[in-house]
Amino acid sequence: MAKVTIPLKRLVPGLIIGPASWLGPYIVMNSLFLPAMIQQVDAANKIQLVALFSTCGMIVAALSNMVAGVLSDKTHSRFGKRAPWIVGGAFVFMLAMIGASMSPTIPVLLVAWMVGQSALNFIVAPMVAWIDFAPDNGRSTASSAYGGLGMALGNNGFNVIGALFLSQFRLGFVIFGIFTFVGTLIATLIVHEPSNLDEEVVTNKTTENKKWSWKDITVIFPSWSVGRDYYLALIGKIFQGIGNFAITGYMLYIMTDFLHQGSQTQSSIQLINVIMLVFGVLIGIVGGPVADKLKILKLPVGLSTIFLAIGALAIFVLQNEVGIVIYAFAAGVISVFGFSSIFVVSFVFALVGGISMLSIKSIKR
Repeated sequence: MAKVTIPLKRLVPGLIIGPASWLGPYIVMNSLFLPAMIQQVDAANKIQLVALFSTCGMIVAALSNMVAGVLSDKTHSRFGKRAPWIVGGAFVFMLAMIGASMSPTIPVLLVAWMVGQSALNFIVAPMVAWIDFAPDNGRSTASSAYGGLGMALGNNGFNVIGALFLSQFRLGFVIFGIFTFVGTLIATLIVHEPSNLDEEVVTNKTTENKKWSWKDITVIFPSWSVGRDYYLALIGKIFQGIGNFAITGYMLYIMTDFLHQGSQTQSSIQLINVIMLVFGVLIGIVGGPVADKLKILKLPVGLSTIFLAIGALAIFVLQNEVGIVIYAFAAGVISVFGFSSIFVVSFVFALVGGISMLSIKSIKR
């Protein structure tokens, strides 16, 4: 069956609006509204609870992402494979965030948040597959639109607006939840995925009723000598994520409890995200194509993770707005040791992650 292609004039706007619409609200709620809600409901245990929500969220997200990918691959509808799951996931996410806004207790909030995490990944997994609809000569453009502009806007652009709702975070859950649904729906309509009702269902009879053996498992999880670079990339990605979350997940508490920003908390958060947004967009527009042209993949990822480590160390050492600005440029459990340990954890994990990525041998640069 011929490959389904969608013109870039439709695909590119969808790949910018789409990821920005789910990632932006999620980042705002995860880094600002959720910590604020937890602090209001159970201030004494807020550090441990943020860690709990993060851990449970990562587990639910990983599982739901795999399920969403498989289900969308097997879907046949007049709206295509991906669109029904993307719109449905966005609708459930909106309802979950409205539920979170009304949560009276931590258990209720946790349930609403986990439902939201699961629904979010029914947007994420199918939406990434939109890139496959790009014409052969436009795949890099589609990837840059999604991973560069769309993700950059989502990662930092929305926090500038979200900081305005810090004193009304329950309302913020509702507004940004609705925004996710509306923005995702608009992106889906723009892309206008074609029907796949006539797509043939391919079954591999040779693999039906096949029993798994230890050899099959070792192919998926090879030994270190065979899968060294795979494991280094995996370690680098995990450590980078932990190093980043160690600061972003506790950003509100860092501003109020560690840096004692007080009334300047809102403006400081906006400053960080404006800087990161500008650099994120510039890197998305310039850095991606340059890296593709020079065929360098390892250096940008590895070095960016090490810069994250430097940024975390800057906040720890300076403990003022200069450190915040340095972190913002570099970036483009805890109650026992105090907030200082957050930056040490972020520095160590991000440094290990960067070194792991730079140690990959199969990619020269």
